[in-house]
Amino acid sequence: MIDKPDIDERTLAAEVAAAWSVDVVDLVFMPVGLDGQAWAYRVETSDGGRYFLKVRRGDFTPAAVLLPGFLRAQGLQQVVAPLDLPDDGAGRGYGDYRLLLYPFHYGGSLWGRGLTDRQWIEYGEFLGRLHRVTPSAEVAAVLPVETYRSSAGERLRTLGRRAATSETLGAFWKRYGPALHRLAETVDDLASRVTPRQHVICHADIHPGNLIADGDGPLHVVDWDAPILAPRERDLMFVYSTDFGDHPINARRAELFREGYGPLEPDPVLLRYYRSERHLDDVAAFLGSILDPEASAESRANDLHWLTRIAEAVAGPGYTP
Repeated sequence: MIDKPDIDERTLAAEVAAAWSVDVVDLVFMPVGLDGQAWAYRVETSDGGRYFLKVRRGDFTPAAVLLPGFLRAQGLQQVVAPLDLPDDGAGRGYGDYRLLLYPFHYGGSLWGRGLTDRQWIEYGEFLGRLHRVTPSAEVAAVLPVETYRSSAGERLRTLGRRAATSETLGAFWKRYGPALHRLAETVDDLASRVTPRQHVICHADIHPGNLIADGDGPLHVVDWDAPILAPRERDLMFVYSTDFGDHPINARRAELFREGYGPLEPDPVLLRYYRSERHLDDVAAFLGSILDPEASAESRANDLHWLTRIAEAVAGPGYTP
């Protein structure tokens, strides 16, 4: 998020130092991510160490805390898992917030610059291995299970009524509202036509923005906030859609991905459902954040940029949900 949380950073730095037994010398806010309930900081320590701190209002899901460490124990070294506390567990309470501390990886996300050929193969290898992992009983007990019931359509309809009379969103809603309502109807229709398939562990947000790499170096997979047991199309949607990242898949990249993943024939109805539902969910989230009276002008402008980008795609003549 662009807006900082209402937190005293000196007190936060002291809390991190005490919780993870590190000597914090600097705490730097990082305006990254689009989750309105989560914020990020870079933590630097006196011995030259660097960490990534995630701050969430309310609790992290048990799966977000437990699954990454389990996957690393299964040999998936690309997974970036939270660091355990010296006493027990990974999460630390801090007033109305929860804290998780991660290793810091250099290089930045691949949303803007895209994946190299080698990284497309590794992307496929990683997802193929992830989808073959059998969850332990403990992990399976905390992972949500796909139901194909989305709240995004109802949220869109409720927020759309407010957007129509909003000074900030009135013109936007007049232009794009009908197309977004049609998208909500499409999601409902696709959900009714889905044929359930085998469930696997899915990251559920594995677009290039959540892949970190230094140059052509190995991938680091971050943001395990909402994993789910679902058909593999839940993850493959990010691979086979052109909406996620500035250098999306093409014929050559698809070939490289399959080289790593192995043989696959994604269900086209599931891919369409997940792509459409993700767009609808993002639209509802951005509408809510823009209509938030406490949002800054800078935050609203950023969210409106991404909202318009999605709406233009949805309303465009070539859009096939």
